[in-house]
Amino acid sequence: MPAYMIVTCHIHDRDAFIQEYGARAAALVEKHGGRYLLRAPGAEALEGDFGDGASMVISEWPDKQSVHRFWNSPEYAEAKKLRVGIADCQVLVIEAPSLAEAYR
Repeated sequence: MPAYMIVTCHIHDRDAFIQEYGARAAALVEKHGGRYLLRAPGAEALEGDFGDGASMVISEWPDKQSVHRFWNSPEYAEAKKLRVGIADCQVLVIEAPSLAEAYR
């Protein structure tokens, strides 16, 4: 079953985040079988206090195991270091039917 990784980040230095962490992470997402569905700043929180003004990223993966292989890979461990001090992130993973299939 497909899995989705949902990331909410408050980014303090957008240029450094995109140029350093973002570029490296994007290559690793593709390498590990993920694809981006959404990458955008300016979320509006309707409830709760973490997401207001945050950037959101949603990626689709073949399965939850693919997300864990990406997340636990040595390459991604190095990439995550690039966002330390420039972004506060919340990362979730969930299995769900394919969005493409669900809305046919």
